[in-house]
Amino acid sequence: MSSSVQRRLGTADAVVLGLAAMVGTGVFAVWGPAAAAAGPWLLLSVVLAGVVAACNAASTADLAVAHPESGGGYVYARERVSPAAGRLAGVAFLVGKSASAAAAAGVFGSYVLPSAPLPAAILAVVVSTALNTAGVRWTSRGAYALVGGTLVVLLLVVVVGLSGSGGGDAVAAAAQTAPVPVQGGPLGVLTAAGLVFFAFAGYARIATLGEEVRDPRRTLRRAIAVALGIALVVYLLVAVALLVGMGSEHLAGETSPLVALVDSGRAPGLGVLVRVGAAVAAGSALLSVLVGLSRTGLAMARRGELPTCLAVIGPRGTPWRADLVGGLVAVVITVLAGPAAAIALSACSVLVYYAVINVAALRLPATERRWPAWTAVLGLVLCVGLAALLPLTQVLITAAVLLVIWTACTVLPRR
Repeated sequence: MSSSVQRRLGTADAVVLGLAAMVGTGVFAVWGPAAAAAGPWLLLSVVLAGVVAACNAASTADLAVAHPESGGGYVYARERVSPAAGRLAGVAFLVGKSASAAAAAGVFGSYVLPSAPLPAAILAVVVSTALNTAGVRWTSRGAYALVGGTLVVLLLVVVVGLSGSGGGDAVAAAAQTAPVPVQGGPLGVLTAAGLVFFAFAGYARIATLGEEVRDPRRTLRRAIAVALGIALVVYLLVAVALLVGMGSEHLAGETSPLVALVDSGRAPGLGVLVRVGAAVAAGSALLSVLVGLSRTGLAMARRGELPTCLAVIGPRGTPWRADLVGGLVAVVITVLAGPAAAIALSACSVLVYYAVINVAALRLPATERRWPAWTAVLGLVLCVGLAALLPLTQVLITAAVLLVIWTACTVLPRR
């Protein structure tokens, strides 16, 4: 068993794999609903979301080193807090990542086939599920290509937005429809921070590399700090470009804001390039998210908290039943909710997940904690606060879904 996983990844590899998970769906989709909440204060929301992500990443890194086991927060909370807390973390992760997959599919559909986004989104989920069932994964080399290509596309958007070479056309096109009123104010900033946090959520991918990196204690700390720093700078630059090129009111009404910024009649090729970049980023996010979804389902099924049939491993070494169920749930959410609603649902669930992780990190002894305890306390407070301030409909739906599934996972195995 030990020979199946080799410690071959260095700090640069871990950073790129983390960026491949972070610089994806969110950076192409989150700006519209976030701008509707924060208005011209959007940059402050991005910084606050980065602070929350840093605190949560610190707790996740410490727990990943202490528990190098598949299952993530489900295992951490179960071992450090209680089985009930573990179930809550597992359920929140499953709901959050299912919604995240639906959001990624929605982004794929809106950028690739805006005239019929739903069929394209469903097709993207089906194809990604099939690839995961077949054992297709992003390698570190593939991650380098993905991150490099995505950063080039985002740099193009930043240049266009700040130079005004395409933004004027975007504003003129957007002005043909009524601007979306923005909330603004302190509460709007906090609501937008919860939404923008969705774009940072992939950093947990780094923490899961504990068994594959050289010198995990040093590498994980450095990789998380560097990846979060790069992602924060990229998100701030993109946000500035969108605000300068479009304004907060017109940005709030866009479902594909990056294309709207660069897709001018004088340079239609720029819009095509952004659409391709969004499609690749969303497709890779789907692959990554669905893998994490099925692996947490596998861990819970092995402990009898989900149907044990989901723990079956196929001939290709994948939990194919868990893969199929995860894909089916993602399709259902894709059909029932648009990308904006899916982002809010995912953000709320994932914030609950990381709140539990921060509680688990506080239970680590000082000798096993590489980050100060106050980061976990701050992360816990911010996660709970931002989750509560998300759009009320998604908060109520999230609470109801988590309660129902958590209760089922608690009661049914005993029967």
